[in-house]
Parts: sequence; structure tokens; C-alpha cells
Amino acid sequence: MTLDQLDDDLAQLSQQYGRIPPSGVFEHASYLLKLSQTMLDRTRSPQQQTRLYYVAGQASALLAAVCFDLGSLTAAVTYARSASQYGKAVNHGPLQGFAYGMLAFMAFWDGRPTEAVCLAKKGLAFPGLGATTRRRLYAIEARGHGHQRHDVQAQRAIRDALEETGADRDELHDGIGGEFAFDDARTAMSNSTTCLLLRDAQGAEELASRALELHNERRTSDRWFVISAPAASNLARARIMAGEIEGAREALRPVLKIPVQWRGAGMLERLTAARCELTHPALRGARSAVDLAEEIEEFTALSPARRLGGTSPLAIEG
Repeated sequence: MTLDQLDDDLAQLSQQYGRIPPSGVFEHASYLLKLSQTMLDRTRSPQQQTRLYYVAGQASALLAAVCFDLGSLTAAVTYARSASQYGKAVNHGPLQGFAYGMLAFMAFWDGRPTEAVCLAKKGLAFPGLGATTRRRLYAIEARGHGHQRHDVQAQRAIRDALEETGADRDELHDGIGGEFAFDDARTAMSNSTTCLLLRDAQGAEELASRALELHNERRTSDRWFVISAPAASNLARARIMAGEIEGAREALRPVLKIPVQWRGAGMLERLTAARCELTHPALRGARSAVDLAEEIEEFTALSPARRLGGTSPLAIEG
């Protein structure tokens, strides 16, 4: 019964990831990880050990994601590696694929895009992956290529992600879903970021708009800041690149109202990148650009990731 409860708790936490502030996710996932580790020390049943390794892997994967949101890259990498090892212990390909995706994501965030591409490709080699897992890994690979300004490779990876529409599923990404899911809205949001890295303002605006459109079709209870805010920030940056300051302000209007506890590292870096775009010589001295830059600075100053000293030098390059 305790094992069943652990399974239920992990699934619920993943599915509520976007509705619980990051600090709350961290606390709950940490408790579930410690509980699963304690139970592992108390059983010699191979069946129970297998289930507990899987639970510990899920908890570690969620901790990797939330530590990144809180701006602690070192802790995020540690938890992602733990998730990979738990997945390896029970030969669980989808869990290893998710963990390698996290490691790839954090590699280009830390200034190692070549390594990020390699890790994403290794993630694709694990057995038992469903279409959702592959879509996520291709999108992450595209971001790695984008950081290297490899346009052809990035566009190919984007196409690979968009073509992953098969019916094959896996229990982690599709059955549990939530933070482990990677639907069309999230795919479009990620690909819009890649377009920004390639300085393709039109492509970024189209994909960011598509991400917001798909996200807004969800039930209100299923709309997450972790998807809508990055997409809106990408849309704003694309418009700034095109010289449309008022359009950028309109895109950022809902983002700049987000409560402090939800202002994670990804949101911070996208807004910082948009702020940098406002310093372009063509916009220098424009009152509307100065005002918007000041609004962004005030918003990001209170981000938990910034207050905790998080840094991410290659997150969203100019």
C-alpha cells in the first residue's frame, strides 16, 4: 500500500508541477525521494526494489527540473545524474531519456552546446521511448545546435521534433505526464527559442504565437506559467528584434504580472535577453524602449533564481 501511495504521490506531483510554486515542489519531491531511499534500505524484494528505484528516479528527475527553476544549476545536474542512474538500475529507457534531456538542457545553459547535442542524441538511443520522449529530445538537440549557430542542423532537429507524431507511448512521459509531458505547445515554445538563437525573428514569432494559442486552448486549470511565460517572452523578443516595441509590451503584459514565487530561471533569462534587445542602436533613446527595459529590470530583480545567486551565461544568447 505504501508503494502504491508513492506511485500516486509522484504522479500527482508531476501533474501539478505547473500549479505548485517551485519551493513547494522541491519540498514535496525531496520528501518522496528520502522516503523511497529509506524503503530501499528496508526491503530485499526484487519487485519492491524495482518499483522503489523507479520512484526515486522520478523524484530525482522532478528535483532536477525544480532546482533549475530555482537557479541552482549544480544541484539540478546532480539530481539529473541520479535520475539517470536510477533508470539504469532498472533498465528504464524513458526515465534515462528524460534525465539525459535534462543534462543536455543544462549543458547548453552552462555554455557547453556541443556536449548538449551529444547528450540529447544519447538520450534518443535508449530503448522503449515513445514519440513524446523523442519529440522532447529533438527539440533540446535543436536548441544545442541553435547555440552553436548551426542553422541547417537546428532546422533539421526542429523538423524531426515536429514529425514525431506517432502513437507509440511510454508510461513516464504519456502515462504520468505533467512535467514529464512535452506536448505541441511546449514543442512550439522550445522551437521558438531555437529560432531566436538563429536570429530568425519571423520564425520565432510564429512559433511563440502558436505555443500561446495551443496553451490557451487548455482548460484554465491546465495552463502553466512554465509554458505561457517563456512563450510570451519569446514573442516579445521576436517583436523587439523587428522593432515593434508596443507589440512586445503587449506580449509581456501578462508575464510582468506573474507573482514573485513563479519567476524561475528560464523566465528570468528570456526576459533578460529581451531587455538586451532593447539596447540595439536602432532603439537607443526611444522612450518606449527605455520604459519597457525598466519594467523588465524591476520584474527580474525579485526573481528567486536571482536572489539565490543563480547564473546561466548561455541560456538565451543575443
